[in-house]
Amino acid sequence: MSQRFFIPRLIAAQPWQVILPLLALTLFGGAVLYSAAGGHMRPWALMHVLRFPIFLALAMGLARVPAAWFKRVALPGYVGLCISLVLVEAIGRIGGGSQRWLNLGFMQLQPSELMKPGIVLILAWFYSRLPPSEIRTWRGIVPAGALIGIPAVLVMLQPDLGTALAIVFGGLVILFLSGLPLIWFGGGAAAAAVGGPLAYFFLLHDYQRNRILIFLDPESDPLGTGYHITQSKIAIGSGGLFGKGFGNGSQSHLDYLPESHTDFVFATMSEEWGMLGGLFVLVVFGLVLRWGLRVASRAPDRFSKLLAAGMAATIFCYVCINLMMVMGLAPVVGIPLPFMSHGGSSMMTNMICIGTIMAVERWGRTGRVGLS
Repeated sequence: MSQRFFIPRLIAAQPWQVILPLLALTLFGGAVLYSAAGGHMRPWALMHVLRFPIFLALAMGLARVPAAWFKRVALPGYVGLCISLVLVEAIGRIGGGSQRWLNLGFMQLQPSELMKPGIVLILAWFYSRLPPSEIRTWRGIVPAGALIGIPAVLVMLQPDLGTALAIVFGGLVILFLSGLPLIWFGGGAAAAAVGGPLAYFFLLHDYQRNRILIFLDPESDPLGTGYHITQSKIAIGSGGLFGKGFGNGSQSHLDYLPESHTDFVFATMSEEWGMLGGLFVLVVFGLVLRWGLRVASRAPDRFSKLLAAGMAATIFCYVCINLMMVMGLAPVVGIPLPFMSHGGSSMMTNMICIGTIMAVERWGRTGRVGLS
C-alpha cells in the first residue's frame, strides 16, 4: 500500500531551486571565514551562518507582500532613504575612513546599502505610472536621472565610490529595460567620457584617484596602494586548480591579504579551494541570475518585470564588481561578495532582492498583481 507524503503548502511554494544553492554558498562562505579566522567560528563565521536563516525569513515574509504595498512604499521609502543618507553626513559613524553608518542602538545601519534595491523600486514604480507614449520624451529621462543622481551624489560624499556605482548601475538597467532610446545611452556614454576626467580631478578623493592609477599599474606601488590587488592576485594564482587545502592558505593566515574576510574573501577562498571552488561560486550566482531573469520574463505586468529584473541586476552588480576587483580587472572600491563576505548589511540587501523576486514570482503565479 503506497503512502502519500504531504508537504505544507507554504514550504512547497518556496523557490527551493535558488534557496538551496544560496544555503550551500553561505555555508561555504562560513567555512572560508572559519579558516580566515585561524580555525575559529568567531568573530566572523558564526555570525555569517546565523544571519542567513534570519534574513531568509525576512525574504520569505517579503515574498508574501502584495504588489500594491510595494507601489505605495516606493516613494516614501525613497525619500526616507535619502533623508537617512543626509543624516549619515550629519551624525553618521566613521569607520575605515568613510562615514557610512547610522547607530540605531541595536545595530549599525548602512542606508546606502538599502538604496541599491530602493533605486530599483522607485524607478520601477515611476515607469509603471508613466504613459508609454511619454517614455521616449524628456519626461522619461529627466525625472529618472534626478532620482538616480540624488542618492548617488550623497553616497559619493561619504565617500563610497563602489556603492554609488552600484546605485547608478541598478538605475541604468531599469532605464534600459523601460525602453528608452538607445541613442540616449550613447549620448550618456559620450558625456561620461567627457565628464570622467573632470570627475577624476575635481570630485574624487586622493585615495580614490590612487586606486584608479594602481588599477592601471598595480606594480608601480606593490607595498603601498597597490598592495591589495597584488596580494589578491598572488592568493588566487597560488591556489591553482584544486587549491592548497582547507585551512592552508598562507596569504590570509599570515596577514598578507588585507580584508580577507570581507572584500577579498574570494581570494581567500581561491587560495584554499582553487579554481574548482571559484567555479562553484560562479555556478551558484549563475543559477540565481537565471532564476531572477526567468521570473522577470514571466512577470504579469510592467512594474513586476522591471522590479524583478532590477533586483537580479543588483545582485549581479555586487558579484561582477567584487570578482573583477579581486582579480585586478577593476579598481578596489569596497564591494563585498554576496553570501560569502562577512557583513550583515550586504546579506540583508541581497536577501531583500531575493525576497522581492520571490514576491514577483508569487504575483505571476496567483495572477493578483492588479488586485493585491
